[in-house]
Amino acid sequence: MAAPHQLSAFLETIERRAFKQAIYAVRDEEAALDIVQDSMMKLAEKYGDRPAEEFPMLFQRILQNTIRDFYRRSKVRALWTTALSAFASDDDDQDPLEILQATQALGPAWTPESELLQSRTLALIEGELKKLPPRQREAFVMRYWEEMDVAETAIAMGCSEGSVKTHCSRATHTLAAALAAKGIRL
Repeated sequence: MAAPHQLSAFLETIERRAFKQAIYAVRDEEAALDIVQDSMMKLAEKYGDRPAEEFPMLFQRILQNTIRDFYRRSKVRALWTTALSAFASDDDDQDPLEILQATQALGPAWTPESELLQSRTLALIEGELKKLPPRQREAFVMRYWEEMDVAETAIAMGCSEGSVKTHCSRATHTLAAALAAKGIRL
């Protein structure tokens, strides 16, 4: 079993290399810092009691998984922000549904065609969300609309982080296929 000072010493020695590895992978300094910090926290929280010889391999695996998680989140966010971009405004704090309701009150600023298109697109998305199995819908909404991380979602749903990732992946693929079948390309 490793002593706390051994874990601390290991993290000090790996810090710069891990940052370089993350920055090369994601090409965003802030994201790379977050990835390294999350990886270090996971190592300390979940594997800090392991022998010090296991730290390098464990840390590399955690770092690579955290980078993959970053790309998965980015891909899904990009997918849904594109789908919901028709509802965009200058105020980033508003929900797309609130924006749609506010634009309906504007009247002349919107053409009837654009308003109809937006309401139909929103209805299609909501309809497809309702068709998802409850656990998939719950995981999808928590992760991508409420922007909860995997751990928070797992705690809220009472399941493992792996289950959350599986539910989200299945929901994303199902929604994308259903919307594509209806002519909405993401």
